[in-house]
Amino acid sequence: MTDSELSKFIISGSIDANSLVDDVQDEAETTAEVELRHVSVPVESHGSRLDKALAGLVPEFSRSYLQQLIEAGGVLVKGLKTLKTSAKVKAGDELRIELRPTPQSQAFKPEAMALDIVYEDSHLMVINKPAGLVVHPAPGNWSSTLLNGLLAHDPQAAFMPRAGIVHRLDKDTSGLMVVARQRQAMDQLVNMIAARSVSREYIALAHGAWNGPKTRQVEAPIGRDPRNRLRMAVVDLEKNSGKTASTVISLLDNSEKYCLVKCRLHTGRTHQIRVHMAFLSHPLVSDEVYGGAAVGSLKRQALHACRLAFMHPVTGIPMEFKSPPPPDLQTVMGDFGLSYNQAR
Repeated sequence: MTDSELSKFIISGSIDANSLVDDVQDEAETTAEVELRHVSVPVESHGSRLDKALAGLVPEFSRSYLQQLIEAGGVLVKGLKTLKTSAKVKAGDELRIELRPTPQSQAFKPEAMALDIVYEDSHLMVINKPAGLVVHPAPGNWSSTLLNGLLAHDPQAAFMPRAGIVHRLDKDTSGLMVVARQRQAMDQLVNMIAARSVSREYIALAHGAWNGPKTRQVEAPIGRDPRNRLRMAVVDLEKNSGKTASTVISLLDNSEKYCLVKCRLHTGRTHQIRVHMAFLSHPLVSDEVYGGAAVGSLKRQALHACRLAFMHPVTGIPMEFKSPPPPDLQTVMGDFGLSYNQAR
């Protein structure tokens, strides 16, 4: 399968199109040749907006992309450039379209990379993701993601939605992830995560000495921060959109200015641990988005997925995996006089 065939295969629906972002980035960054396409406006599109008519004529491209293409002068109507997306077209109008590959269509390519594979069988694999690795292509990170590495590691991943990715870690969060290698395992894992039968535990290093009970269950819904749409926040569901979120947080070690905690997810909301810890006035170290100050040599939020446990989705065998804190996190913990016992 060629790269272009793979891209078309993925866009056509074999990899969930809902996980792709429609907004098109700078097309000048692509080096692929422009494809010229000549089409006629059908009778049923007579009187339609140009962008709407195009969406029906070239359905493999998103309407937002086509709108930007029109505004960039990439569409000629009866031989004339038409820069208005709302321009009306007539049945029989000849359109000349300069189609350029979108970043999305170019994103799903195999890229060889070193993957820290903790476990692998024919149904699934467990990966220890390093901090700094983006899991899935998105604006600003259309390449060099974990998905690209999975496509290179296993060609069959191209035939799996999202290359088998069933849950994600933030770019700067390290630790354990499970990835499906065939569809039966993927469907089962998705159902298991939804049913909260996959145990996911994290260790987090946070600002402030821990006070009160050693274990707290935080039940606080999460949605877009109404004051800053670029981050998440605990919200009032009667006033803002959001979803329920549940995290159990337990103290592991404490010092005068910092605490080390274990967090167990019962839901999987975006930035859940980071938001809940900030809600408790314990923002994560070096998590500047949620109020944590940068400390020492740590250049990313102090969060690591340390334990993953589940029943194998095909064999039913109980599986458990653990990952100690990576060196960058261990160094800062040592500077604070905090220690982590993996047996806890």
